[in-house]
Formats: sequence, structure tokens, C-alpha cells
Amino acid sequence: MELRDYIRILRKSWVLIVLSMLVAVAAASAYSILQTPQYGATSKVFVSTQSSGSTADLAQGNNFSVARVKTYSALVTTPIVLLPVIASLDLGITSDELAKKVAASAQLDTSIIEITVTDTDPVRAADSANAISASLELIVQDIETPDTADAVSPVKLTRAQEATVPTVPVSPNVPLNIALGVLVGLALGVGIAVLRETLETRIRNTRDVEQLTDLPILGGIVFDPKAKDRPLIVHVDPRSPRAESFRTLRTNLQFLDVGRVDRAFVVTSSIESEGKSTTGANLAIALADAGSRVLLVDADLRRPKVAEYMDVEGAVGLTDVLIGRADLADVIQPWGRSKLFVLPAGHVPPNPSELLGSTRMTQLIAEFNRTFDFVIFDAPPLLPVTDAAILAKNVGGALVVVAAGRTHKNQLTGAIAALNNVGAPISGLVLTMLPTSGPDAYGYGHYGYGYSYGDTTTDPALSIPAVDAAPARARGTRVKP
Repeated sequence: MELRDYIRILRKSWVLIVLSMLVAVAAASAYSILQTPQYGATSKVFVSTQSSGSTADLAQGNNFSVARVKTYSALVTTPIVLLPVIASLDLGITSDELAKKVAASAQLDTSIIEITVTDTDPVRAADSANAISASLELIVQDIETPDTADAVSPVKLTRAQEATVPTVPVSPNVPLNIALGVLVGLALGVGIAVLRETLETRIRNTRDVEQLTDLPILGGIVFDPKAKDRPLIVHVDPRSPRAESFRTLRTNLQFLDVGRVDRAFVVTSSIESEGKSTTGANLAIALADAGSRVLLVDADLRRPKVAEYMDVEGAVGLTDVLIGRADLADVIQPWGRSKLFVLPAGHVPPNPSELLGSTRMTQLIAEFNRTFDFVIFDAPPLLPVTDAAILAKNVGGALVVVAAGRTHKNQLTGAIAALNNVGAPISGLVLTMLPTSGPDAYGYGHYGYGYSYGDTTTDPALSIPAVDAAPARARGTRVKP
């Protein structure tokens, strides 16, 4: 993934990341509160040698002291030093238990030993550090003194710093724990967000489509929560972003395949409920509003929806024409005040695939192309049935609708493969249900303008005459296409 992909993931999953950080900080705070405070007290012991005072003796004694410091530091946690401390302070613990609380160290090339005792009681920690220093002085003096009369130890340990009672605990380190909680929570949140994005199989935006196929994206239809209540948005709310999306799709379609004479397209999708029927209907209305002579054909002979959306009589339609039970001129119905005509599906047949692939259907397609500027076929989804693939091969162009947040990547690739397997040309893709906000927002810079439509009141002198969304049915009247 590129840098912009990570930025998009952060924008998309910022709530998860913040929540992860808050949980980690809360856990770190709870740990700090529940942990018993530990206090540390430090005493320092200076190691020196007793010499005659000449320069050579001083240099030799200093080297001897430095060499001995490491040995004396290791001696601090031994029972020989700690047992007298336990007895004098009446600690009531073993030397091993006390050794776990003691740490002795010596800086490089120095003669100073630092003895630190950590305890839950600050007074006891200071007393223990001072007692250990005193015990070490006696033990070293006893060890280093030769077994001869009037012998004097060549090494002298002097307490350089008394341990004082600490007022601030060394553990828990609340600021450090919270800082670590923030870092751990941030890393965990980002990791989960990246993993979720990597494992995500649904198509979210145009970039996901571009990574799967080189087919052109002809347009993107923004998400409208009221789409079920107002499917024909181009006339119901012509200034809405969704209506503008269909007009942009119309413009792109008009300049698509300029060398192709026939302007017929099959509108299909991978699975159901991706918005193919509403896309086909609104696209047909937008094309007719631009002055083109358009025919909208409901070729979904399994679950027809065009008659319902367009509010036309759907009892007789394409099926009846294909089986010779009705004439074409009797079933095509004009719609609105533009040059838009609708051909419903009619009765649901038992053999939709055979009808759509019949010679009669091929003849109808040729007749439609001669009579209309644009022909839009609403076809079933590609993956459940083969109807759309068969029809698209005969029509010569397919528009595959892809619903953002619903269609999975393998479903789109399967739909494209279904069309390629029968040699059906794919004119392009149309993304639907695209979000209008967030990192996957669809707006200016893609195929539409993300204008915010507020007050839709216009000057009556500049308004477009109202278009009757209801069809001019003229039942019983033959309408010549």
C-alpha cells in the first residue's frame, strides 16, 4: 500500500484508533493505581587504599581500588553482608528476599559503589541502604586484613552519601505507564485498522475498482438514504447530488464508444440490490431530458421492477412480444413530456434465458436501434443467472453496476468474467451507493461535483417548467415507436 492508502485508513478508522488508545490508557492507569508504591533509597560508598602517600603508591592504590570495586559490588547481595543487616533492623526476612530488594552498581573507572534498596516502606528502604553500607565496610575490612599481628587492611571503605528517606515512589511511574499505554494503544489501533483493511473484500471506492480491472468507471452515484422512497430522483429532486450524478453519467455515456453506431446498453450488476434498476431508469430519464429519443426496456424477466418504478402498466410487455402474443406498438408506453418510452417486462416466463437469446429478441434489438437514439435494457444480475450475459452479447454493450460497501471484489471479478466468457463487450462500470462524507467520499475530482445543495428555492423566471413524472399512458391507444 502507498502512503495515501495509510492516510485513508487512518481517516477511516480514527474512531477505532482513538478508542484503542483510550482503552490502553485506562488499562495503564488502572495498573498504576492497583500497583503498590515502591520507594528507592541510595547510599554511596567510596573505596580507597591506605598507602605511604608517594605518587607511585597513590597511582597503584587507585588502580587497585578501581579493580576491587566490581568485586565489592558483587559482595553487597551476599548473605555475609545482608544477614547482619536483617538482624540489626529485625526485618524478619531471609537474605535471599532482601537481596531481591537490593541493587549495587559501580560506574566505570570510578571507586564509588552505589547501593540502592527498594521497599514499600520509605523509612525501611533508607535504613536498609545505610545498614548495608555499614555492613559492607566491616566485611571488606575483615576480609582484606591480613592474618598477622598489628596488620592493617590495605583497603578502606568510607560512606560518601547517606541514604535519605524518599518522598516520591520510583514505582509505579504513572507518566511513563500512561505514555506507554498511548503508544501501545496507538500501535494496536493502527494495526487492527490496517489488518481490517487488508482483509476487507468489499468494494468501498473507485480505487478498489481500479485495482481489480482496467475497465473505465463511467460514473458514481452517491448514496441517498431516501432512495427507496424516491427512486426517480432526476425529476423528484433535480438539484440533489444524486440527480447530478446521473446527469454526469449521461454525459459520459454520450461520449462513450464514439465509433459505435448502435447506442444500446444492458444495465446489470453482480448480485441483486445494487441499484441497477434505479440506475437504468434515472439514466434513461436523464438521456431523454437532453433531447434524445430513449427506450427503457425491462429485460429482467425474473424480478421486473421498471413498471413499478416508472408507474406504468406492466401486465403486458416484452415477454408477450417475444412469444407473439402482442404487437410491439401496443406495449411500448410513452413516459412524461420528453421523448422517453418504456417497455415493461410483462408476464414472468418459465424460460427467461431462452427468450432473451432467441432470434426474435435479436430482431427486436435491431428494431430498437433503428428507432431510438438510446436503448437501456434493465437486466438481471450476472452471477445468479445468465440472462444478462446472453443479452449483452446481442446488444453489444454492458454497464455493470457496482454497489460500494455491498459488492465484494470476487463478485465483481466473477461478473466481468461472466461477460467475457460469452464475448459480451463491457462498456464500463457504474459505482452506486458511494458515501458523500469520510475518506471514501465521492465528490469533486471524480466523476461528479460534491456540491452541497442547501436552499433549492429559485427565481420563478429562471425555473425549468415542471415535468410530469407520471406517464402519458393512453391505455388502449397504439403508440407508434
